[in-house]
Amino acid sequence: MEFPGAKKSPVMRLCVLVLLLAPLAVRAADQLRISSSLDAMGTTFTVIAYDESRSRLESAVDQAFEEVRRVNSVLSIYRKDSEWSRINREAAGNPVPVSGEVFRLLAACAEYSRASGGAFDITVGPLLKVWGFYKGSGRLPHRAEIRSALAVTGYENIVLDPDSQTVRFRVDGVVIDPGGIGKGYAVDRMVSVLKKAGIGSALISGGGSSIYGLGAPPGKPGWKVTVKDPKSPAKTIEEVLLRDESMSTSGNYEKFFYAGGKMYSHIFDPRTGYPAEGVLSVSVVAPLTLDSEAWTKPYFVRGREWAAANRQDGFQVFLCEERMGVACAWLQ
Repeated sequence: MEFPGAKKSPVMRLCVLVLLLAPLAVRAADQLRISSSLDAMGTTFTVIAYDESRSRLESAVDQAFEEVRRVNSVLSIYRKDSEWSRINREAAGNPVPVSGEVFRLLAACAEYSRASGGAFDITVGPLLKVWGFYKGSGRLPHRAEIRSALAVTGYENIVLDPDSQTVRFRVDGVVIDPGGIGKGYAVDRMVSVLKKAGIGSALISGGGSSIYGLGAPPGKPGWKVTVKDPKSPAKTIEEVLLRDESMSTSGNYEKFFYAGGKMYSHIFDPRTGYPAEGVLSVSVVAPLTLDSEAWTKPYFVRGREWAAANRQDGFQVFLCEERMGVACAWLQ
Protein backbone atom coordinates (compact mmCIF):
# COMPACT_ATOMS: atom_id res chain seq x y z
CA MET A 1 0.00 0.00 0.00
CA GLU A 2 1.09 3.62 -0.38
CA PHE A 3 1.73 6.39 2.11
CA PRO A 4 0.19 9.84 1.44
CA GLY A 5 2.24 12.97 1.91
CA ALA A 6 5.81 11.69 1.81
CA LYS A 7 8.75 12.96 -0.23
CA LYS A 8 8.17 13.98 -3.87
CA SER A 9 4.69 14.76 -5.20
CA PRO A 10 1.73 13.77 -2.94
CA VAL A 11 0.49 11.29 -5.52
CA MET A 12 -1.95 9.27 -3.47
CA ARG A 13 -3.36 11.79 -1.05
CA LEU A 14 -7.06 12.58 -1.53
CA CYS A 15 -7.85 16.23 -0.87
CA VAL A 16 -9.79 19.16 -2.21
CA LEU A 17 -9.73 20.60 -5.72
CA VAL A 18 -7.15 23.33 -6.14
CA LEU A 19 -6.81 24.55 -9.70
CA LEU A 20 -8.29 24.12 -13.17
CA LEU A 21 -6.03 25.15 -16.01
CA ALA A 22 -7.63 26.62 -19.15
CA PRO A 23 -7.82 24.09 -21.99
CA LEU A 24 -5.37 24.42 -24.87
CA ALA A 25 -6.74 23.48 -28.29
CA VAL A 26 -4.76 22.92 -31.51
CA ARG A 27 -5.67 21.48 -34.90
CA ALA A 28 -4.33 18.02 -35.88
CA ALA A 29 -5.28 17.14 -39.47
CA ASP A 30 -9.09 17.12 -39.50
CA GLN A 31 -9.23 16.68 -35.71
CA LEU A 32 -9.07 19.32 -33.01
CA ARG A 33 -6.81 18.50 -30.06
CA ILE A 34 -7.49 19.82 -26.58
CA SER A 35 -5.24 19.50 -23.53
CA SER A 36 -6.34 20.49 -20.04
CA SER A 37 -5.36 19.77 -16.44
CA LEU A 38 -6.97 19.85 -13.03
CA ASP A 39 -5.29 19.74 -9.62
CA ALA A 40 -7.48 17.59 -7.36
CA MET A 41 -7.26 14.70 -4.90
CA GLY A 42 -3.63 15.55 -4.16
CA THR A 43 -2.47 15.09 -7.74
CA THR A 44 -2.88 16.50 -11.26
CA PHE A 45 -5.42 15.00 -13.63
CA THR A 46 -4.73 15.61 -17.32
CA VAL A 47 -6.83 15.04 -20.42
CA ILE A 48 -5.59 15.13 -24.01
CA ALA A 49 -8.50 14.55 -26.40
CA TYR A 50 -9.31 14.72 -30.12
CA ASP A 51 -12.60 15.41 -31.88
CA GLU A 52 -13.95 17.36 -34.83
CA SER A 53 -16.02 19.66 -32.61
CA ARG A 54 -14.39 22.14 -30.27
CA SER A 55 -17.61 22.66 -28.32
CA ARG A 56 -18.03 18.92 -27.80
CA LEU A 57 -14.41 18.59 -26.69
CA GLU A 58 -14.59 21.46 -24.20
CA SER A 59 -17.93 20.32 -22.81
CA ALA A 60 -16.75 16.71 -22.43
CA VAL A 61 -13.52 17.70 -20.66
CA ASP A 62 -15.42 20.03 -18.32
CA GLN A 63 -17.80 17.19 -17.47
CA ALA A 64 -14.87 14.82 -16.85
CA PHE A 65 -13.27 17.24 -14.41
CA GLU A 66 -16.60 17.82 -12.71
CA GLU A 67 -16.72 14.05 -12.17
CA VAL A 68 -13.32 14.22 -10.44
CA ARG A 69 -14.74 16.84 -8.09
CA ARG A 70 -17.70 14.60 -7.34
CA VAL A 71 -15.49 11.55 -6.70
CA ASN A 72 -13.37 13.63 -4.35
CA SER A 73 -16.47 14.71 -2.43
CA VAL A 74 -17.35 11.04 -1.90
CA LEU A 75 -13.94 9.51 -1.15
CA SER A 76 -11.90 12.23 0.53
CA ILE A 77 -10.65 11.44 4.03
CA TYR A 78 -9.89 15.14 4.49
CA ARG A 79 -13.51 16.24 4.11
CA LYS A 80 -15.67 15.57 7.15
CA ASP A 81 -18.80 15.53 5.02
CA SER A 82 -17.58 12.82 2.63
CA GLU A 83 -19.20 9.40 2.62
CA TRP A 84 -15.81 7.77 3.23
CA SER A 85 -15.17 9.92 6.32
CA ARG A 86 -18.62 9.07 7.71
CA ILE A 87 -17.80 5.36 7.43
CA ASN A 88 -14.55 5.87 9.36
CA ARG A 89 -16.38 7.81 12.09
CA GLU A 90 -19.39 5.55 12.57
CA ALA A 91 -18.79 1.99 11.30
CA ALA A 92 -17.16 0.71 14.50
CA GLY A 93 -20.35 1.51 16.42
CA ASN A 94 -23.11 0.56 14.01
CA PRO A 95 -23.60 -0.66 10.44
CA VAL A 96 -23.44 2.39 8.16
CA PRO A 97 -25.75 2.56 5.11
CA VAL A 98 -23.76 3.61 2.04
CA SER A 99 -24.45 4.40 -1.59
CA GLY A 100 -24.33 1.69 -4.21
CA GLU A 101 -21.22 3.31 -5.65
CA VAL A 102 -19.25 3.14 -2.40
CA PHE A 103 -20.51 -0.35 -1.57
CA ARG A 104 -19.34 -1.67 -4.95
CA LEU A 105 -15.96 0.02 -4.51
CA LEU A 106 -15.52 -1.48 -1.04
CA ALA A 107 -16.56 -4.90 -2.34
CA ALA A 108 -13.93 -4.61 -5.09
CA CYS A 109 -11.29 -3.71 -2.50
CA ALA A 110 -12.27 -6.72 -0.39
CA GLU A 111 -11.81 -8.95 -3.43
CA TYR A 112 -8.37 -7.45 -4.17
CA SER A 113 -7.42 -8.20 -0.56
CA ARG A 114 -8.67 -11.79 -0.66
CA ALA A 115 -7.01 -12.51 -3.99
CA SER A 116 -3.68 -11.03 -2.87
CA GLY A 117 -3.62 -12.69 0.55
CA GLY A 118 -3.79 -9.30 2.26
CA ALA A 119 -0.99 -7.63 0.29
CA PHE A 120 -3.61 -5.09 -0.81
CA ASP A 121 -5.55 -3.64 2.12
CA ILE A 122 -7.49 -0.40 2.52
CA THR A 123 -7.47 -0.63 6.35
CA VAL A 124 -3.96 0.81 6.45
CA GLY A 125 -5.01 4.10 8.06
CA PRO A 126 -3.57 3.31 11.52
CA LEU A 127 -0.26 2.22 9.98
CA LEU A 128 -0.05 5.42 7.95
CA LYS A 129 -0.46 7.42 11.14
CA VAL A 130 2.25 5.66 13.16
CA TRP A 131 4.66 5.99 10.25
CA GLY A 132 4.04 9.74 10.28
CA PHE A 133 2.66 10.08 6.77
CA TYR A 134 -0.65 11.71 7.60
CA LYS A 135 0.17 15.39 7.05
CA GLY A 136 3.82 14.62 7.81
CA SER A 137 7.08 13.72 6.09
CA GLY A 138 7.45 10.29 7.66
CA ARG A 139 9.29 8.85 10.64
CA LEU A 140 10.51 5.46 11.84
CA PRO A 141 8.03 4.22 14.47
CA HIS A 142 8.76 1.97 17.43
CA ARG A 143 7.89 -1.70 17.05
CA ALA A 144 5.27 -1.37 19.79
CA GLU A 145 3.53 1.35 17.75
CA ILE A 146 3.49 -0.90 14.68
CA ARG A 147 2.09 -3.79 16.71
CA SER A 148 -0.69 -1.57 18.05
CA ALA A 149 -1.54 -0.36 14.55
CA LEU A 150 -1.53 -3.92 13.18
CA ALA A 151 -4.07 -4.91 15.84
CA VAL A 152 -6.66 -2.75 14.06
CA THR A 153 -5.43 -3.41 10.51
CA GLY A 154 -6.79 -6.12 8.24
CA TYR A 155 -9.45 -6.31 5.57
CA GLU A 156 -11.23 -9.02 7.57
CA ASN A 157 -12.29 -6.24 9.95
CA ILE A 158 -14.63 -4.83 7.29
CA VAL A 159 -18.09 -6.43 7.20
CA LEU A 160 -20.13 -5.73 4.06
CA ASP A 161 -23.83 -6.64 4.07
CA PRO A 162 -25.17 -6.69 0.49
CA ASP A 163 -28.79 -7.10 1.64
CA SER A 164 -28.85 -3.93 3.74
CA GLN A 165 -25.99 -2.29 1.78
CA THR A 166 -24.17 -1.40 4.97
CA VAL A 167 -20.57 -1.33 6.18
CA ARG A 168 -19.47 -2.28 9.68
CA PHE A 169 -16.09 -2.55 11.40
CA ARG A 170 -15.48 -5.54 13.66
CA VAL A 171 -13.23 -3.58 16.04
CA ASP A 172 -12.88 0.01 17.12
CA GLY A 173 -9.95 1.90 15.60
CA VAL A 174 -10.21 0.62 12.02
CA VAL A 175 -9.56 3.33 9.43
CA ILE A 176 -10.05 2.73 5.71
CA ASP A 177 -7.90 4.71 3.31
CA PRO A 178 -8.75 5.18 -0.39
CA GLY A 179 -5.19 6.07 -1.38
CA GLY A 180 -4.57 2.78 -3.18
CA ILE A 181 -7.58 3.03 -5.49
CA GLY A 182 -8.79 6.66 -5.58
CA LYS A 183 -6.90 7.87 -8.63
CA GLY A 184 -7.64 4.78 -10.66
CA TYR A 185 -11.33 4.96 -9.86
CA ALA A 186 -11.44 8.67 -10.76
CA VAL A 187 -9.69 8.03 -14.09
CA ASP A 188 -12.19 5.29 -14.96
CA ARG A 189 -15.07 7.61 -14.14
CA MET A 190 -13.55 10.31 -16.38
CA VAL A 191 -13.25 7.78 -19.22
CA SER A 192 -16.91 6.86 -18.80
CA VAL A 193 -17.94 10.52 -18.97
CA LEU A 194 -15.86 11.16 -22.10
CA LYS A 195 -17.27 8.09 -23.86
CA LYS A 196 -20.82 9.13 -23.01
CA ALA A 197 -20.10 12.58 -24.45
CA GLY A 198 -19.03 11.02 -27.76
CA ILE A 199 -15.25 11.35 -27.41
CA GLY A 200 -13.42 8.38 -28.93
CA SER A 201 -9.79 9.50 -28.66
CA ALA A 202 -8.28 10.66 -25.36
CA LEU A 203 -5.43 10.10 -22.94
CA ILE A 204 -6.50 10.48 -19.31
CA SER A 205 -3.89 10.62 -16.58
CA GLY A 206 -4.04 10.79 -12.80
CA GLY A 207 -0.69 12.09 -11.63
CA GLY A 208 1.12 10.30 -14.44
CA SER A 209 0.98 7.01 -12.54
CA SER A 210 -2.61 5.97 -13.39
CA ILE A 211 -3.31 6.35 -17.11
CA TYR A 212 -6.00 5.30 -19.58
CA GLY A 213 -5.69 5.44 -23.37
CA LEU A 214 -9.10 5.80 -25.02
CA GLY A 215 -8.94 4.87 -28.69
CA ALA A 216 -5.84 6.30 -30.37
CA PRO A 217 -4.54 9.67 -31.59
CA PRO A 218 -5.22 10.45 -35.27
CA GLY A 219 -3.05 8.28 -37.52
CA LYS A 220 -1.48 6.37 -34.62
CA PRO A 221 -1.97 2.78 -33.43
CA GLY A 222 -2.31 3.84 -29.79
CA TRP A 223 -1.21 6.24 -27.07
CA LYS A 224 2.51 6.06 -26.25
CA VAL A 225 3.21 6.16 -22.50
CA THR A 226 6.47 5.59 -20.66
CA VAL A 227 7.75 3.76 -17.60
CA LYS A 228 10.37 5.58 -15.54
CA ASP A 229 13.73 4.11 -14.63
CA PRO A 230 13.30 3.59 -10.85
CA LYS A 231 16.93 4.48 -10.24
CA SER A 232 16.83 7.56 -12.49
CA PRO A 233 13.18 8.69 -12.71
CA ALA A 234 14.02 11.40 -15.23
CA LYS A 235 14.87 8.61 -17.69
CA THR A 236 12.57 6.20 -19.52
CA ILE A 237 13.14 2.47 -19.15
CA GLU A 238 10.18 1.19 -21.22
CA GLU A 239 7.51 2.43 -23.64
CA VAL A 240 3.96 1.10 -23.88
CA LEU A 241 1.16 1.64 -26.42
CA LEU A 242 -2.29 1.90 -24.86
CA ARG A 243 -5.51 1.51 -26.81
CA ASP A 244 -8.69 1.18 -24.76
CA GLU A 245 -6.72 0.04 -21.73
CA SER A 246 -4.95 1.42 -18.69
CA MET A 247 -1.50 1.41 -17.16
CA SER A 248 -0.66 2.14 -13.52
CA THR A 249 2.77 2.28 -11.92
CA SER A 250 3.92 2.11 -8.31
CA GLY A 251 7.56 2.86 -7.55
CA ASN A 252 9.61 3.25 -4.41
CA TYR A 253 11.09 6.47 -5.85
CA GLU A 254 7.75 8.31 -5.66
CA LYS A 255 7.69 8.95 -1.90
CA PHE A 256 10.19 7.94 0.76
CA PHE A 257 12.35 9.03 3.66
CA TYR A 258 15.66 8.01 5.15
CA ALA A 259 16.30 6.91 8.74
CA GLY A 260 19.59 5.53 10.01
CA GLY A 261 20.96 5.60 6.48
CA LYS A 262 18.18 3.34 5.18
CA MET A 263 15.50 4.30 2.67
CA TYR A 264 11.88 3.64 3.68
CA SER A 265 9.46 3.71 0.76
CA HIS A 266 5.76 4.61 0.79
CA ILE A 267 4.81 1.13 -0.45
CA PHE A 268 4.59 -1.27 2.45
CA ASP A 269 3.31 -4.70 3.33
CA PRO A 270 0.03 -4.31 5.30
CA ARG A 271 0.56 -7.75 6.82
CA THR A 272 3.85 -6.80 8.53
CA GLY A 273 3.47 -3.03 8.84
CA TYR A 274 6.86 -2.42 7.22
CA PRO A 275 7.80 -1.11 3.75
CA ALA A 276 8.21 -3.79 1.11
CA GLU A 277 11.77 -4.46 -0.07
CA GLY A 278 13.39 -5.94 -3.13
CA VAL A 279 11.09 -4.55 -5.83
CA LEU A 280 11.69 -1.04 -7.17
CA SER A 281 8.65 -0.50 -9.39
CA VAL A 282 5.70 -2.32 -10.92
CA SER A 283 3.63 -1.28 -13.94
CA VAL A 284 0.38 -3.06 -14.74
CA VAL A 285 -1.54 -2.84 -18.03
CA ALA A 286 -5.21 -3.82 -17.62
CA PRO A 287 -8.66 -3.00 -19.05
CA LEU A 288 -9.66 -0.87 -16.02
CA THR A 289 -7.52 1.71 -14.23
CA LEU A 290 -9.03 0.71 -10.89
CA ASP A 291 -7.67 -2.81 -11.43
CA SER A 292 -4.27 -1.75 -12.69
CA GLU A 293 -3.76 0.69 -9.81
CA ALA A 294 -4.87 -1.78 -7.15
CA TRP A 295 -2.80 -4.71 -8.45
CA THR A 296 0.50 -2.82 -8.60
CA LYS A 297 0.61 -3.08 -4.78
CA PRO A 298 0.37 -6.88 -4.34
CA TYR A 299 2.79 -7.48 -7.21
CA PHE A 300 5.20 -4.99 -5.60
CA VAL A 301 4.81 -6.40 -2.09
CA ARG A 302 4.96 -10.09 -2.97
CA GLY A 303 7.55 -9.94 -5.73
CA ARG A 304 8.20 -11.40 -9.17
CA GLU A 305 7.70 -15.10 -8.41
CA TRP A 306 4.31 -14.55 -6.75
CA ALA A 307 3.26 -12.05 -9.42
CA ALA A 308 4.10 -14.51 -12.19
CA ALA A 309 2.07 -17.25 -10.53
CA ASN A 310 -0.89 -15.01 -9.64
CA ARG A 311 -1.13 -12.56 -12.53
CA GLN A 312 -4.74 -11.77 -13.42
CA ASP A 313 -6.08 -12.86 -16.81
CA GLY A 314 -5.44 -10.25 -19.49
CA PHE A 315 -2.94 -8.28 -17.39
CA GLN A 316 0.57 -7.34 -18.52
CA VAL A 317 3.09 -6.74 -15.74
CA PHE A 318 6.44 -4.93 -16.02
CA LEU A 319 8.51 -5.35 -12.87
CA CYS A 320 11.83 -3.82 -11.81
CA GLU A 321 13.73 -5.27 -8.89
CA GLU A 322 17.06 -4.67 -7.20
CA ARG A 323 19.11 -7.68 -8.22
CA MET A 324 22.72 -7.13 -9.34
CA GLY A 325 21.73 -3.55 -10.10
CA VAL A 326 18.30 -3.00 -11.65
CA ALA A 327 16.61 -5.90 -13.43
CA CYS A 328 13.45 -4.96 -15.36
CA ALA A 329 11.31 -7.22 -17.52
CA TRP A 330 7.77 -8.09 -18.53
CA LEU A 331 6.37 -11.16 -16.82
CA GLN A 332 6.09 -14.07 -19.26
